[in-house]
Parts: sequence; C-alpha cells; structure tokens
Amino acid sequence: MNDKLDRRRFLKTSAQGVAIAGIAGTAGGFPSIFAQISNKTNPSEWIAGVIREYTATSPRNSLKKTDDEEKWAAEKAWDEPLVGFASGGDTIFNEYKDKVGLFHWTPAEVFSLAFPDTPASPEDLTVIAWILPAREMVRASLRKETKNPAEPWVRARMYGELFNEDLRRYVADMLTKSGYPAVAPTLFKEFKTHQSEKYGFASTWSERHAAYAAGLGTFGLCDALITPKGKAMRCGAVVAKMPATPTPRPYTDHHAYCLHYAKGACGACIARCAGKAITAAGHDKMACIKQLGVTTQYAKEHYGIDGYGCGFCQTGTPCESRIPV
Repeated sequence: MNDKLDRRRFLKTSAQGVAIAGIAGTAGGFPSIFAQISNKTNPSEWIAGVIREYTATSPRNSLKKTDDEEKWAAEKAWDEPLVGFASGGDTIFNEYKDKVGLFHWTPAEVFSLAFPDTPASPEDLTVIAWILPAREMVRASLRKETKNPAEPWVRARMYGELFNEDLRRYVADMLTKSGYPAVAPTLFKEFKTHQSEKYGFASTWSERHAAYAAGLGTFGLCDALITPKGKAMRCGAVVAKMPATPTPRPYTDHHAYCLHYAKGACGACIARCAGKAITAAGHDKMACIKQLGVTTQYAKEHYGIDGYGCGFCQTGTPCESRIPV
C-alpha cells in the first residue's frame, strides 16, 4: 500500500483549525525530558536539549513506513541536530520580506496571527532553528547514484520529514505548555506558497533562511544550505515568545561556505544534477521541479513510495557533510 506525501497539503491538513503547531499530550510519551531538563533559567539551553533528546529517542526518527518494517525501523533518518537562535527583532527578517515579497512573514507577523490576544514585540520573540543532518548510510546510498534516487534517501526525505513535522509540533507544544507561546510557521494554517517577483516559487516562511539567520549555515550554488554538518539535511523552526541569546552569525556573505563563490572553484553540484537545473549562474527552480517529478515517479515505481526523491546536489560534493572552505 502506497503512502502518499504531498507536503503542502500535508502541512495544511495537519494544522487545520490549530492556532499553534502543537498537539496536546505529545509530551506524555517522553516524560524523561521534564525530569532531566527541568531547569529553565536558561530557556535556550533547555529547548536545545529537548530537541536533541526527542531526536535521539523518538521511534519516529527512522526510515520506516509502517511499524512492521523491522529492517527500516532500525535505521534512523537523522543524526544529532544542530540548534541555533535568532531574535525576532533581527532586521534580517525585514530584509527577507523586502527581497522575497510582502507575503513573507516576519517572526512578529506569524506570532501575531497564531496568538492575536498575546501581545509581543519583535524583540520579545525568538526564532528557534534546527538542522537534522542525514546519517552517513543515507548519504552514501545516494552518493553512489548518478541518475535514480536510492531507497534510503527517499525514505529519509519522506518518512524522515514526517518525523521533522512531529518535532515541530512537539517543540511548539512543549514551549507553550511551559509558558512560552510558540508556533511552527510551516505548520500554521495560513502557511502557503506564492510567486515572488524576483525569486519565483516562494512561501510565507523559509526554514533555510531562518537557519541562516540563526547562524547555522550559508547558501550554496544550488541554493541548499551548507551547515557545519553539510547540506545533506533538513531544517525546522519554531517562533516563540521566550528570551534567548541569539547565536552569532560567523559570516557576513550569504555564500560564505560555498567553494564556487568563495574560491571560484568546485561546481560539483552542477555535475551531480541529472536535471541540469544547476549552472555556474545558479539554480533553475523550474528545471529542479521537473527533475523532482522524474525521481518521484521512479520512487513510486521501484519502491512503492510516493514522495520526493531527488537531492543529488546534496551528496557527492565537498559540502555534503561539512563546511568545505
């Protein structure tokens, strides 16, 4: 039986009628978090611990489709997360809005939509961003391919992302129950896609850009985020009314970690892209979407999985699992 994933529809239906992207009672499955991380005098340290422990202990962090898939259930999708913080008052979020489009939310805008009766200035808010690095087994499976997606990679992209959805809800719910109202923007009911005049296909919130603001990485030639654990990863983010010290951004150039831009070298992702969506001029989103369709069809026919199966540009490159510069 195929398990179809349409991410945009999934995000909307999973958040339907919910003011915050949290599910009441999810914390009950992991009571040890309350016992082990009870000192919230440092909320940022506390929530970073919550994110790491949930990733380490949740059975949903796996490549499995169903509970009876013992082979895949034993394989985790993600390694230990990287966690960073940005102030809701950081002017970079206004820059995103100016460049991408007026539809792009600032932290204050999405928070006020989710909590209209809770006053909060931008400076009262913190953006909590995380990186879920793909495991070596998952990366290696795709690294050796040049045309068709590998099953472990497809499973990580689909079922690993379903875990990421769980993690967003869990973090938002945990924070809200602890007195820090929180919303996961990509799960909020008003999250949607738009057409940016400058960048084409865009959405009301970008988790890669939230991670960039939180000091977790810079962009590569293929538009993927290059982090200290590389660019074979997924991002997540939550906006909360809580105090936290912003993570320093150790860069001023949004391409600082990309060899192509920093050194005038590399371009490995160009050769890796079977859809010719990457050139020295950058990333062609429409060609990329077309290639996604090709790999999705392959995954359906060969693995019985309806989901996204590309990601060649994220493996077999110097920035796959590290910062190469």
